[in-house]
Amino acid sequence: MSYEQVEVPENGEKVTYDEEADELRVPENPIIPILHGDGIGNEVGPAAQKVLTAAAEATGHDVAWMEVYAGETAREKYDENLPDATVDAIRDHRVAIKGPLTTPVGAGFRSLNVALRQTLDLYANVRPTYYLDGVPSPMKSPEEMDMVTFRENTEDVYAGIEWEAGSDEAEQVRDFVEDEMDFDGVMHDGPIGLGLKPISEKGSKRLVREAIDYAIENDRDKVTLVHKGNIMKFTEGQFGDWGMEVADEEYPDDEVFAAPDSLWEEQDEVDIPEDAVMVEERLADAMLQWMQLRTDEFDVLAMPNLNGDYLSDAAGAQIGGLGVAPGANFGKGRCLAEPVHGSSPKNAGLNKANPTALILSGRLLFEYMGWEDAGQLIRDAVEETISSGEVTYDLERQIEGGEKLSTTEYADAVVDRIEELA
Repeated sequence: MSYEQVEVPENGEKVTYDEEADELRVPENPIIPILHGDGIGNEVGPAAQKVLTAAAEATGHDVAWMEVYAGETAREKYDENLPDATVDAIRDHRVAIKGPLTTPVGAGFRSLNVALRQTLDLYANVRPTYYLDGVPSPMKSPEEMDMVTFRENTEDVYAGIEWEAGSDEAEQVRDFVEDEMDFDGVMHDGPIGLGLKPISEKGSKRLVREAIDYAIENDRDKVTLVHKGNIMKFTEGQFGDWGMEVADEEYPDDEVFAAPDSLWEEQDEVDIPEDAVMVEERLADAMLQWMQLRTDEFDVLAMPNLNGDYLSDAAGAQIGGLGVAPGANFGKGRCLAEPVHGSSPKNAGLNKANPTALILSGRLLFEYMGWEDAGQLIRDAVEETISSGEVTYDLERQIEGGEKLSTTEYADAVVDRIEELA
């Protein structure tokens, strides 16, 4: 399939990347590929697009949207799940936003979302988690949550190296591990599924480097490397080791402080240079409780792929759920924004899904493009709308006296706030 089969807006220009300067070049009228997605994506996608357009125009910007396809819409249009044209369009235009996708059985992909991240080498999945006034939360003090998770996006168990139980390949791997590598007696008899968990120095270091740079640029106090290295010493443990090497060797001591023995020591006993970002390590299982018991003690988390999946979702639950949790995937001069939630097929076509997560993911995209004014306007408008009680069904059923709005009505309400605040 050729790239020319995607309809490119004539009233826009490409976003480009200056590799030598490590800078994105954003024209006055950037072309931004948008993929509405499957299930509720067909409703939250257009709703978010309307809000983002309003915020851009209100702050003197202009967007030329270019619709691209994957999942169900791509199967209907091109009889394939992930057309080359979609991948090429996102790669070529550097920035994009997508809604949730459902990977059908037998699609040839474990996950369309993972396939896009790996194909485009979007190695950092970044999810800011912050509380919006008025959102119902199970926590006593949800406003204490202001955390950004950096999840490695290309390795770990998501790399897809595994063999089905009972297959010849699985038995070959078992024989090799038991006979050649001398791990006899570790695995049970009978059919067994096997997988490899690759975690590399390159993947670990570039992810941690992104997290530390973010903390420095955004005046964050601490970066916490989260892993299960006490058990998986040569995968997750080395993620921690490599990450601490980055902190210790690549930054001045007065800018970044690598906390010694931080897996086991309380950090209030460590003498940290004034204004330095502290980099520490924490075990993943313990971190799940510290996120709830000591929420305000953590700023930026960096972790391998699977831990990042679990922990970012758990963080989202603390501020009201995945319906309000944004995210984006970053690579070298590239950004693909997407919400944390799934496609929720049972709610598709009902015009009731909450588009907030996708709207706030668009905020991340705009900020990456240097449109901080539009990004702040989006957050303020969304927060004012929710705090007024004008919300979709998922939040209205938890708010006394709330006004239930459809997806499109909610988007209109946020646009009204944008026009009032601009």
